[in-house]
Amino acid sequence: MAATDISLAQRGQATVQIFQRRRIISFGVLLAVLAYLTYVFFAFNVPGLMERARMDNAAILVRDVYSYKTHVTRDNRSGGLSVAIEGEQKGTYPAGMLPDWVETADGITDISLPDGHSVRFAPEAVVYTHPGFGQITVIPSRSGIELRLPQGQELPTWINASKTRVAITTDAGRLTVTKARTEVFRYSFGWELFFFTLDSPFYGKSPTELLGLALSDDQLRPGQSNMAAMVQDIWTNKMWRHGDVAWAIFETILMAFLGTMGAALISLPLAFLAAANFTPLRSVRFAMRRIFDFVRGVDGLIWTIILSRAFGPGPMTGALAILITDTGSFGKMFSEALENVDDKQIEGVASTGAKTSQRYRFGVIPQITPVLLSQVLYYLESNTRSATVIGAITGGGIGLLLTQAIITQKDWEEVGYYITLVILMVMAMDSLSGWLRNKLIKGE
Repeated sequence: MAATDISLAQRGQATVQIFQRRRIISFGVLLAVLAYLTYVFFAFNVPGLMERARMDNAAILVRDVYSYKTHVTRDNRSGGLSVAIEGEQKGTYPAGMLPDWVETADGITDISLPDGHSVRFAPEAVVYTHPGFGQITVIPSRSGIELRLPQGQELPTWINASKTRVAITTDAGRLTVTKARTEVFRYSFGWELFFFTLDSPFYGKSPTELLGLALSDDQLRPGQSNMAAMVQDIWTNKMWRHGDVAWAIFETILMAFLGTMGAALISLPLAFLAAANFTPLRSVRFAMRRIFDFVRGVDGLIWTIILSRAFGPGPMTGALAILITDTGSFGKMFSEALENVDDKQIEGVASTGAKTSQRYRFGVIPQITPVLLSQVLYYLESNTRSATVIGAITGGGIGLLLTQAIITQKDWEEVGYYITLVILMVMAMDSLSGWLRNKLIKGE
């Protein structure tokens, strides 16, 4: 009885020691993680990053994504006035056509901004009216820029002034005055000219009016129905280039499809050479597995750069980069699937007198088909995203348009448009992949 009590006490003491040891290990791991995060905090200079952060610029960028700017520009030398959406020639208002918040009379231009702000282009000066600050007068001349603030007011932070340039930035808009020109930016919500440009007869029409025109027999363009004219104007829109964007989306999907399916077709027969139960020679298996490791060990972007130098830019270069990388990944996964097939099914097919190719066709392929299809469909969905980045390097697909829009640092609403399309494309490919998976694998 006493020996049993001692044994139980020893077991209890050992259990307590085990729990204490695990507790110490848990605290040690927690301290190690905290120490690593502290190191990262200072090694990556997070405090300096926060000091350099320009949240005002970030706010302007975000605003540019969901809104557009209308530029009202005056040549200070000739007095010529132009109004253009995003400052582009393609979005310039034709002569005699102005937005309703711009009025011109007797050489004076009045521009109404939100929240009671306004700008007046007078012959000799520019006057910005700020309801909470007063009237700010800017006088451009050949000798420089003269800034006059309301009496008793000091220079605020939202005015940047020098002898050659004055910039006034508020939530209502921006005014920039130099010796050569004066420019006002007015923000408006939405993506202007998304469907019809200013030169289209359908611009400015409400949905009800457009529906009426589409059903009407009166042709705004002789020899062409209104419905056909609407579709043509949208497809050939010079500002948003919907036709080019649709082709870029097609190129991106084509890159992903060709690369993924080509890799699957190449890696399947090569996987038999890497499987131990199909290739008895160890040297052959070793060589094939190392080839798979090499092609998938080099990132797809690196292959893209190498191939673009060899074959030049284009969507086929991107498809080849995806093909090379996925061949290594598929080869490894397919060879592992082959090594786990059931030999009894192969023996059953062989007992019928089937040839070697028939044994593979009816005894092996049906067993690995679910794994093969599942992985191929998953990679097809993933490569749709990768093709966007690859296209930015090889000069093809929606990635190229996205890169061009980002580099210009001007039309961030186009960046938002392209990112939205990429997200919708990935969602569509995800839905298609799930539907095919259910049809081909589950038989639903």
